[in-house]
Amino acid sequence: MSTILFFAATGLVMLGLTLLERRFNPGRTDWWRNLQAWALQMGVGMLAMRVWPDWHGGALIDLRTMPLWLALPIFVLVRDFLEFLYHYASHRIPALWAMHSLHHSDPEMTALTTNRHFWGDQLVKAVTIWSAASMITTSTYTLMVSYAVMSLYNYFIHANLRIDFGRWSWVLNAPAYHRRHHSRLPEHYDTNFAALFPIWDVLFRTYRRPDGWPPCGLDEGAPQSLGDLVRWPLRWLPQRAPATPAVPSEA
Repeated sequence: MSTILFFAATGLVMLGLTLLERRFNPGRTDWWRNLQAWALQMGVGMLAMRVWPDWHGGALIDLRTMPLWLALPIFVLVRDFLEFLYHYASHRIPALWAMHSLHHSDPEMTALTTNRHFWGDQLVKAVTIWSAASMITTSTYTLMVSYAVMSLYNYFIHANLRIDFGRWSWVLNAPAYHRRHHSRLPEHYDTNFAALFPIWDVLFRTYRRPDGWPPCGLDEGAPQSLGDLVRWPLRWLPQRAPATPAVPSEA
């Protein structure tokens, strides 16, 4: 699959889900800021791909010798688990949260919120979970393409569509399941981290069955400009208290 073809498929998925959102849940969204964040990510990603070295040190599991029906589930599960761990860490480690909070700042989660990530986030992933994935399993062109296509499902789980898998919500992620993760209600914090398979939440005791359609966003607000997107993590730095002017002593 060429890069152009994948971008075309991504665009069609975004367009289709956005039209469904406008049909069933019309309202104001932060779509322009989400597309700006996506453009920043793509620019940094294209640059990183040109300079980032490939891993040639071998892997624990050689999927190249396995049939596709076995290799693909292993490939997907390993990467989905690593994505879960990174997401979990992003809510625990202040430096990672400073970046990840941009994703949670969208006041109305929609399919385009999928693109709302800080541009430096993928650089951190490249030296952590993506490198780890290459050390755990080998990959092939077919496996990479298959996983890329499956990753488009992330647009669906962010969609502003009231779809809930109910008692089967532990099997596969859905909009209602993931919206609880984006909820701004304190009782919903730190739950439902999974990307594709909520079984990781079940194992780590962060699984909660969806209940309603809570509001989203951060109390700290959202970016108001492209510049805010570029420097987003800086807003989480400790603010210095203003200096107290000296009181002149009486003569």
